Amino acid sequence: MPPTPPAHAVQWRPMSLHDLPAVHAVAHAVHPSYFEGLEVFAERLLLHPAGCQVLVQTGPQNVSEVIGYVLSHPWRYGEPPALNSLVDALPEFPDTFYVHDLALLPTARGTGAAAIVVSHLREHAKSCGWSRMSLVAVNESVSFWRRQGFEVVRVPGLDTRLASYDPTACFMAAYSALAPVDVTGLTAAPRA
Repeated sequence: MPPTPPAHAVQWRPMSLHDLPAVHAVAHAVHPSYFEGLEVFAERLLLHPAGCQVLVQTGPQNVSEVIGYVLSHPWRYGEPPALNSLVDALPEFPDTFYVHDLALLPTARGTGAAAIVVSHLREHAKSCGWSRMSLVAVNESVSFWRRQGFEVVRVPGLDTRLASYDPTACFMAAYSALAPVDVTGLTAAPRA
């Protein structure tokens, strides 16, 4: 297993179109059972660039490698897009900030980077006027999202759409009324 990157070498930055091949490779490595075409990633980035970031590790000779990403955008509560689907446009009246995907390679896990970016997304959502965030949890990630203030929510009629992910996928939501996770002073750091 590759070593965990040192804290000073890992940081979140805005995603660019240039990053998409690396983002797609991370997605394939982290979510092999949840295929989404490169065009899905490109569309989300073009629709809401402020909600799309990459986690980069800077190595020797200052070469940066994408080791994680997050895609998020305004959307309609209780209506997550089906897996591997284009949405064409953002809704005219969104009522949630939707976390489409957060994925980290194993070398980035346990560093605090995921909690940091979720906190940044929460602040972004609030600054845009959305008091609610939502997502579909897959890959046994429910406990992580609960630690970030999200709870499983049952939405009538959503089962078919969730099934496009997998039978255990869960719709989750967090509200600004919930206490945000305090990441003050938290930096992406190696696992203890």
